[in-house]
Amino acid sequence: MSTSSKKIYTKYGDEGQTSLLYGGRVSKSDQHCEAYGATDEGSSALGLARALSSDARVKAILKDAERELVTISAELATEPSKYDLFKQHFKPVTPEMTSRLEGIIDALTQEAPLPRSFILPGGSPGSAAIDLARTVVRRAEREVVRLKEAGSLTNLEVLRYLNRLGDLLFVLARYEDRHLPLEKASDG
Repeated sequence: MSTSSKKIYTKYGDEGQTSLLYGGRVSKSDQHCEAYGATDEGSSALGLARALSSDARVKAILKDAERELVTISAELATEPSKYDLFKQHFKPVTPEMTSRLEGIIDALTQEAPLPRSFILPGGSPGSAAIDLARTVVRRAEREVVRLKEAGSLTNLEVLRYLNRLGDLLFVLARYEDRHLPLEKASDG
């Protein structure tokens, strides 16, 4: 077993503050932290959904979204005054990314039309996890709205992307269960 001299804990956050990506210390309750923390939770929830999905296409879509949420977390962890520095290291969210999600939504709903009845999550482990991820992404979206309202959201496309990702996850959960009998897929 290899031992490393570098420890995972720094103790810098013990008093309730943390560092943003390119500098600046803020309270862990700062709206930047709330926004990037919620997107980080969304990324983890997408990973769980991917692990529980039984469909290779769904897994690929979820993995792409996971990667994009990691970048979004970095974008949200950057103060507006440091945004140019962020863009030197990362690609910010673009309208093309949001349009790509819309294209996936359109393709999936063509292949598996949505049920007309109310849907309770839980048709399968995969769809239940995707629905859970959707609710986390919707919370992240609300946190980003708060960041915007505080005047600290540099890129409004982040908000549009998260809105569309929530829509995609709703559709993707139904797509995951497309082979289940209608009553099992729509009412858990």
